[in-house]
Amino acid sequence: MKCIINRRAQFAASHRYWLPELSETENAEKFGLGARFPGHGHNYVLYVSMLGELDDYGMVLNLSDVKQVIKREVTSQLDFSYLNDTWPELQQTLPTTENLARVIWQRLASHLPLVRIQLFESPELWAEYEGNAMNAYLTISTHFSAAHRLALPHLTLEQNSEIYGKCARVNGHGHNYHLEVTVTGKIDPRTGMIADLTAVQNAIDTHVVEPFDHTFLNKDIPHFAEVVPTAENIAVHIRDLLRAPIRATGATLHKVKLIESPNNSCEVYCVEPEAQPVESGIEEPNLVEV
Repeated sequence: MKCIINRRAQFAASHRYWLPELSETENAEKFGLGARFPGHGHNYVLYVSMLGELDDYGMVLNLSDVKQVIKREVTSQLDFSYLNDTWPELQQTLPTTENLARVIWQRLASHLPLVRIQLFESPELWAEYEGNAMNAYLTISTHFSAAHRLALPHLTLEQNSEIYGKCARVNGHGHNYHLEVTVTGKIDPRTGMIADLTAVQNAIDTHVVEPFDHTFLNKDIPHFAEVVPTAENIAVHIRDLLRAPIRATGATLHKVKLIESPNNSCEVYCVEPEAQPVESGIEEPNLVEV
């Protein structure tokens, strides 16, 4: 049986977004606060995902061995470093989160059976890389607070209550929604960026956070006058709102994840994932994340 295992590691490092071929003014315009001298730092959290067959001892790999590989090849070299001056790859292409994830993959690929590198720059920003040339994913996490009521206008209160339970109560209820927007694209070989991060953040704020925050969705957002604002429908609407603005930044919207509460969340993709059919008599391999 195949199984995916994940190993967590961390390191602290600083970096600066600065290209010597650009002037100080041009760097400031392109990278904003990231261009400030002498740079800024992060407590990076790294997740290394590996795929393999379970052995007779119930393991894919010995995690003690995995730990030592990650330490030797990555964290011992990056911890308390200035990333721009460490590896040659980070001198050629700036050490953005997405490019750093890519380079870490390259450093580990010959030692571990990788399927994914996930690198958190902060709880609000992280990148994923899956070994696909210069293509990577970047996720921005944000939030808004809003109220809603789940009810179909042509049904009675009793009928809506049968479908939606307490969520059908006439005065509605509220949530602190957490929103994760994942974009994808090619890493620029010089800037290390999929797209202008500030532009992506501004698109999310302008088209979603500001219009949705502190609203009663059914009454304040025209779309939900006729569409029941379930978490699923809200996520679909956010996806549709962001497609064009994200495209304008140079990236492609990949996924929207809406977390309504610690117990409930949903994800919608720009290209919907296909269900994997299981033909009669054919056993599909089990993929288990540990």
